[in-house]
Amino acid sequence: MQNSLINETSPYLLQHAHNPVEWYPWGEAALQKAKVEDKPILVSIGYSACHWCHVMERESFENEAIAAIMNEHLVCIKVDREERPDVDAIYMDALQAMGLRGGWPLNVFLMPDAKPFYGGTYFPPKNWVNLVESISNAFKNDREKLQKSAEGFTQNMLAKESEKYQMDIGDDSLKISTGELTAIFNRLHRDFDFEKGGMNRSPKFPMPSIWKFLLRYYAATKDERALNHLKLTLDRIALGGIYDTIGGGWTRYSTDEDWKVPHFEKMLYDNGQLTSLYAEAYALIKDEFYKEKVTETIDWLEREMMSEEGGFYSALDADSEGEEGKFYIWTKAEIEAILGEDAAEFCETFEFSEDGNWEHGNNVVHLESRDFIDGGFPLTQEIKQKLFDYRAKRIHPGLDDKILCSWNGLMLKGLIDAYRYIGSPKFLDLALQNAHFLLEKMTIKVTNEDGQEGRGLWHNYKNGKANLVAYLEDYASVIDSYTALYQVTFDEKWLNEAEMLSDYVLSNFYDVEDEFFYFTDVQGEELIARKKEIFDNVIPASNSMMATNLYNLGTILGRNDFIKISNLMLAKMKRIILSDAQWVTQWACLATQHANPIVEIAIVGDNLLNIRALIDLKYLPNKVFVGTKDTADLPLLLNRKAINGDTTIYVCFDKTCQLPTSDVEKALSLMI
Repeated sequence: MQNSLINETSPYLLQHAHNPVEWYPWGEAALQKAKVEDKPILVSIGYSACHWCHVMERESFENEAIAAIMNEHLVCIKVDREERPDVDAIYMDALQAMGLRGGWPLNVFLMPDAKPFYGGTYFPPKNWVNLVESISNAFKNDREKLQKSAEGFTQNMLAKESEKYQMDIGDDSLKISTGELTAIFNRLHRDFDFEKGGMNRSPKFPMPSIWKFLLRYYAATKDERALNHLKLTLDRIALGGIYDTIGGGWTRYSTDEDWKVPHFEKMLYDNGQLTSLYAEAYALIKDEFYKEKVTETIDWLEREMMSEEGGFYSALDADSEGEEGKFYIWTKAEIEAILGEDAAEFCETFEFSEDGNWEHGNNVVHLESRDFIDGGFPLTQEIKQKLFDYRAKRIHPGLDDKILCSWNGLMLKGLIDAYRYIGSPKFLDLALQNAHFLLEKMTIKVTNEDGQEGRGLWHNYKNGKANLVAYLEDYASVIDSYTALYQVTFDEKWLNEAEMLSDYVLSNFYDVEDEFFYFTDVQGEELIARKKEIFDNVIPASNSMMATNLYNLGTILGRNDFIKISNLMLAKMKRIILSDAQWVTQWACLATQHANPIVEIAIVGDNLLNIRALIDLKYLPNKVFVGTKDTADLPLLLNRKAINGDTTIYVCFDKTCQLPTSDVEKALSLMI
């Protein structure tokens, strides 16, 4: 038994290729079928590592009787949200406009013209059958009402963001004061969990951009409240549970308020951002525990998530052998058999018991505080290796081996930050492998309107093929990582690539009326709405990332057009940042760069790489580097030279430089 998904490359779609449901991939064939047969459409959206997606498949989509009802009444479309974030965003917005809570699996019912009228997430089998039959009945007997509802939800999605969120620019919108930064922090501060770290809610997601803002805010203001909560949060996120203490890497979120019981899938985007976050935190705090988590995570990444070509895979499943978390959990008897005389101390430390510290006699590796680590943590490398070797013999969770441009960009930035602040050459080697993969396998050569050579990107890659035009998130993350890669290598190739990609984005994504970027390429598939991603979530919004890119890249390149667009975007967001920062913390990070002048550092001479590394020993996030051994055409390097043969540092603000020096400490004193 197979359906139309059999020829897809997405692991998630292939998981459903043998369902009795007559699934179609998103595309013209399925949409045309709905019009010809005059049937409502079911768009069912998920991803390969989604536990409840698997549950609904087992309960309903593999059931022949239920599948027959679906096939009779609906045209059924399966979507991998990671391959088609544009489709996912539209129908998730529609669901929320209906007043319903979003999540995955996302099941939305559409009219034959693809406009949504109802939806939900997971449904138990009996509820699902009743819903499908009710939808069919309403479509036949109340079609006019459904169509009216669908038109309303669609119209809601067509509103311009500036109008929808009242983004007026006032006289002071282009200025950010340290007092306003403190106001932003204070609003976040009200919702902190001061006992367990993170935000005061459950489940708990890592939300890297919130903690990155605390890093940047502390650097700008030295507010100890920010540093204290940052350390509490990073400690708790790294103490097991959500962090895989045995094998490295973070899982997606904690199902409880204690960071204890994870939702066990491991996503590349989380690990890329958390690698960056912990590397930056190490630069500030110099805590070896944070360095260890970065190193362990990169070891896991290289071991389990990197293709032979240099790309990074998307995710590891939460489930193995049909059970959530089975690969990662332990019984007390297993620990006693593996560790022998060391088992008692291990079980006492991690609160392992016969009954389990989780459920059904199972235990998760988790600590509540740093006391055991700082006072002589019993989990030695020898013990960890024994547990790792034993666990390696288990059936592993499924691997989603598609390669996504956007998530690779986030992971590439993580590797670059790890190298920048920790200094291991291995981190740079992995970063360069990945960057060359993106350049060779996921980059398109294009010709611009002026006839000049330009660059575009593919979104996905698998089995030697890329077939989806990239989204704004792809460009935003890759531009960010290339800009960062230039600043640790001073190889202008990466800067040139970042500039060409940015120019492509301006030509193909920018809305000149709204002054934000669309999520989809003007040359991409036309859907019922062309959305903009404004608000930050677990992954920052592609608009906030692009605004940051344009500011930093514009400063390095002397591209005032880039800086002007970035400033306008931030100005439009300022009211929202000040009123409710929790969902705009990447924008707030950009705001910290405006509270004080950005430091422009030009290094000229043979020793420029070592000088850069010495400067980065001091955590100063609001800066950009340019560098050359002799001469270069970048504006910040024009007429700059090594004085008396010594590698020379030029510290500049708004293109005006202090007296040059070859002394790193002297240069640092000029930056503060």
